[in-house]
Amino acid sequence: MRVAIAQMNVVLGDLPGNVRRITEAAEEALAAGADLLLTPELSLCGYPPEDLLLRPDFYRLNDAALSALAERTRMLDLAIVVGHPCMEDAKHYNAASVFVRGQRLCTYRKQHLPQYEVFDECRYFSPGRDTVVFEHAGVRFGLAICEDVWYTGPALNAKAAGADVLLVLNASPYHLDKAVDRQSILQQRVAETGLSIVYCNLVGGQDELVFDGASCLMTYDARIALQLPQFQASVATADYVRGAWTTPVVSAAPISLDAQIYKALVLGVRDYFAKNGFAGAYIGLSGGIDSALTLCVAVEALGVDRVRPIIMPSPYTAQMSIDDSLALSANLGVKSEIIDIQPAMRTYEDILAPYFVGQPVDATEENLQARIRGNLLMALSNKSGWLVLTTGNKSEMAVGYCTLYGDMAGGFAVLKDLFKTKVYEVSRWINRDREVIPWRIIERPPSAELRPDQTDQDSLPPYEVLDAIVAAYMEQDLSPRQIMALGYREDDVKRVVRLLRISEYKRRQSPVGIRLTRRGFGKDWRYPITNRYADEW
Repeated sequence: MRVAIAQMNVVLGDLPGNVRRITEAAEEALAAGADLLLTPELSLCGYPPEDLLLRPDFYRLNDAALSALAERTRMLDLAIVVGHPCMEDAKHYNAASVFVRGQRLCTYRKQHLPQYEVFDECRYFSPGRDTVVFEHAGVRFGLAICEDVWYTGPALNAKAAGADVLLVLNASPYHLDKAVDRQSILQQRVAETGLSIVYCNLVGGQDELVFDGASCLMTYDARIALQLPQFQASVATADYVRGAWTTPVVSAAPISLDAQIYKALVLGVRDYFAKNGFAGAYIGLSGGIDSALTLCVAVEALGVDRVRPIIMPSPYTAQMSIDDSLALSANLGVKSEIIDIQPAMRTYEDILAPYFVGQPVDATEENLQARIRGNLLMALSNKSGWLVLTTGNKSEMAVGYCTLYGDMAGGFAVLKDLFKTKVYEVSRWINRDREVIPWRIIERPPSAELRPDQTDQDSLPPYEVLDAIVAAYMEQDLSPRQIMALGYREDDVKRVVRLLRISEYKRRQSPVGIRLTRRGFGKDWRYPITNRYADEW
């Protein structure tokens, strides 16, 4: 028998559209000779539905969509495994149903509900209890949904119930090298049960989450017989004959970590715009590394005609920054505009002069420059309906090295979960074959250029040190004492931890941005603004 895996890019809440997408995948699978089609977790409604799951009408409409899917596929001679929410006896479940010629064969309810990192399923669902095994085309299939395969029970129970193959529906969001973690878990389940596993993951961007696909088929001896690509929707098939798997296509090759990051950023931007109906993007182009990488991602995601970089020099902007910004725009084939902010700066100075009498120039005047730029970008956005992409990275967000209503102004934060050190690595990867980002942008010391001869390291430790301390504190939950034991200077640790703690009010007002790590400043990070907790030193 032939199994088809459809790692799909669905649109959350677009029930009619998702019915159409699943039907098209089923028709493609049938044309390829498949007997069974496996779709991702909650493929009918999209993942994660969040508080839509608190609305009774959401379940009623999902039931209607499920009936519509059954009707549209009743003439197709294959089994379709579709993920959907369901309500039974006043309880809500994350479920998967099997349809054959429009008839529901069985329904499985997810047993292990994740409640960590970005997951909040215990808020919405009740755990299922029953093992489900069904027979189709002479093969007995067990069912599991995502988190179920991270535990031994569901797979062992499916084996005990007579399953030959375990089908696993997933909506597993990406973080750095997540595919390696998933395959390690699958190897454990295979070793425990002797079952082969068909694993189908969602693909696409959903707000801050990016689902990378990377679906696979693992044989009973823990060999990957089929690997689908990361970050793109696709349908692939495999044949199962007397316990052995063969595939008619070559598996997708693994890609480097830098390539993964870049593709995740591109997919996150592309889907955020496509699924929310934004026509184009404005980007403040400074001549620095962050805005350069953001522009590269935007052009890749949206195309040259839908991206407009705006260069906004001040008296402190070096000519090389303007030159490099123009060179980058030319390399990417986009048209940039230059708006001089000096007239606005003089106007603000005149207005504020009576109130600043006798007070020295400080960060206030620097922040005014950033806010003038933010004001201009938001005016262009307001007039055109295009979205402003902010360019700040995770290092800056961590310690508040950013300006509220200035460089933080915008609708989507592309690099929000990418450390500065990684920004440089990915930028060098972009230049692997030819100079896209002018090398001077990559090699010169980073600077906000808000005062003469300014560099980031006037205010911060070297980014290699800063990023390591932030990662240890926020991603690994190490105490300052433990971080110092790793060899970092006490002064650096104290400064970074203090800045991280006092900057929470800024982060709460930052745009949503793409999650790339196990713990980003978004769904993962829930830190009280008002608190007097003192770390142990």
